[in-house]
Amino acid sequence: QVQLGESGGGQVQAGGSLRLSCVPSGRIFNSYAMGWFRQAPGKEREFVASISSGGGTIYLSESVKGRFTISRDSAKVTVFLQMENLKPEDTAVYYCAVRTGYLAPSNSSAAFDTWGQGIQVTVSP
Repeated sequence: QVQLGESGGGQVQAGGSLRLSCVPSGRIFNSYAMGWFRQAPGKEREFVASISSGGGTIYLSESVKGRFTISRDSAKVTVFLQMENLKPEDTAVYYCAVRTGYLAPSNSSAAFDTWGQGIQVTVSP
């Protein structure tokens, strides 16, 4: 069973940057497509970014295009979410997720079967 560990969250001022990391552990046979979602207080969980197993295909939500980047390390295991020019509306709990057995990314939370516990990102004005 794959487990996901997120790190890198915290509090920054608007315009600042953060880099989130997601490290899978457990029984990993191959690298799979992974993604990041977020949930702000009182709102539904929303898609942020997703990346294919090989890293060649990336999906980004319109709200973060030009500011956020998703990538994988050379071993194609750890996934990063580099967040630049953060805005107060980016404040949320960010979740890493994996599509076990799938190579292609997705922008639907229903396509992901394993989730991390989430990490808080707070952007102050």
